[in-house]
Amino acid sequence: MLRILAGVLIAALRLRRDLVLENLALRQQLAVYKHELPRPTLRPIDRAFWAVLSRVWSGWREALCVVTPATVVRWHRAGFARFWTWRSRRRGGRPPVAIEVRDLVRRLARENPLWGAPRIHGELRMLGFDVSERTVARYLPKRGGPGRPTSPTWRSFLRNHAKGLVAIDFFTVPSATFQLLRVLVVLEVASRKILHFNVTEHPTAQWTSRQIVQACDFADLPKRLIRDRDCCYGAAFSRRMTALGIDEIVTAPRSPWQNGYAERVIGTIKRECTNHLMVVGEQHLRRILGEYRRYYNRSRTHLALAKDAPEGRSAEAGQGRVISEPVLGGLHHVYRRAA
Repeated sequence: MLRILAGVLIAALRLRRDLVLENLALRQQLAVYKHELPRPTLRPIDRAFWAVLSRVWSGWREALCVVTPATVVRWHRAGFARFWTWRSRRRGGRPPVAIEVRDLVRRLARENPLWGAPRIHGELRMLGFDVSERTVARYLPKRGGPGRPTSPTWRSFLRNHAKGLVAIDFFTVPSATFQLLRVLVVLEVASRKILHFNVTEHPTAQWTSRQIVQACDFADLPKRLIRDRDCCYGAAFSRRMTALGIDEIVTAPRSPWQNGYAERVIGTIKRECTNHLMVVGEQHLRRILGEYRRYYNRSRTHLALAKDAPEGRSAEAGQGRVISEPVLGGLHHVYRRAA
C-alpha cells in the first residue's frame, strides 16, 4: 500500500515538474517574441479571451506578458460599454427619415432659394411623401450656407433673361509667326447663335464697340449685353452701348462662370477648330472662323436646343443615299441625303 502511494506521489511530482518546465519554456519563447515585436497585433477574439479570463481566474496577472494588466482592464470596460449600448439600442420611437426624402428636401431648397420649410413641405405632400414640416425644417441647409443660396442663381438669371441677351468675350490664338491674335465672339444666348466674330492683334474700346454695331441689326438690338471686366471695354465702349440703349451686365472679378455661355462656345471653337489648325495670320484666321461659324450655326447640333442647330435644321426623311460634305478640309463633315 505504501509502495502504491509513493508511486502516485512521485508521478504527480514528475507531472508538476514537467508542467513547470513547459511553462518556463513557453514564457522564454514569449519573451523572445516580445523582444522582437514590442507591440504584438491582437485580434478581437484575443482581447475577448483575456477580458473573460480576468473575471474567472485570479492569477491571470502573473501569466500575462504580451500586454499590461491595465490594457486588459480597458478591454473589459470597453466590452462592457458596447454590451450596454447594444442592450440600450433604440427599438421604438419615430421612424427614421428615408435618405431619398432628405436628398429631395436639400434639392428643393437648392433649386428654389426663395422657398421655406412650409412651401417645401407642401410640395413634398403633393409628391406623396408623408413627412412633417418640422422634419423638413430639420434637413434644410442653413440660410446663407454653401448648400442654401439666398438669391436666385446666376444661371437662373441668365435663363430668365436669355431673350434679348448677347454675351461677348475674347480669346487668343497664336499664329505661326508668333503673333498673339485676339478673337472677339458675339453670341446670342437664347438661340446659341454666333452673331459675329472678328480678329485683331491690338483690341481697343472703339474697335470693340464697332464690332457690336456690326453684329446686331439696328431693327433688333439686344436689350442686355453681358461681358467681363477686360480692359478692352473702356469708357468709349460704355458710351456706345448707352447710345444704343443696351444695358451692360458686368460680371464679378475673376468669375468666368458668370459668362458661362460665351466661355462654353469659346471652348467649343478651340476644341473643334483652332487647336487643330496652324494659323498664318489675321486674314487666314478670319477665313477659318468664318467657315466654322457657318458650320456651327447651320449644321452643328446643340444639346441645349434639343439637338437642333442654332439656325434650325430640318430632318431629312427618305431613302436617298447619305452623302457628306467636308468642312475645314475634312476636320468636320456635314451630312445630308442625296436627292
